[in-house]
Amino acid sequence: MGRTPPHPEVSQFDLQQVLEALVDPVRRSIVTQLDSAGEDIKCGDFDMPVTKSTATHHFKVLREAGLIRQYYVGTARMNALRRAEMDEAFPGLLDALTTPARQPA
Repeated sequence: MGRTPPHPEVSQFDLQQVLEALVDPVRRSIVTQLDSAGEDIKCGDFDMPVTKSTATHHFKVLREAGLIRQYYVGTARMNALRRAEMDEAFPGLLDALTTPARQPA
């Protein structure tokens, strides 16, 4: 396992914890950036208006809720959206979060 931090299994996902993680706009931004990128992103490559230590906290909250998976490539900590697992546990949740809001007719 090495330096890879622990991640919850799908059976351990808790809807309340996931929703609490997503209530913060910075964390929602991390999730939407991962979703739109379609690939894993290094921690330092996100567009975030917070300090490095605050960003670390946001990544931890998302990881502990099961929304992201973190792993190392060399010295870079990579982040992957756990879309398939989230869709299995809570179908449609990430789609509702990442789909642009429709404008009223």
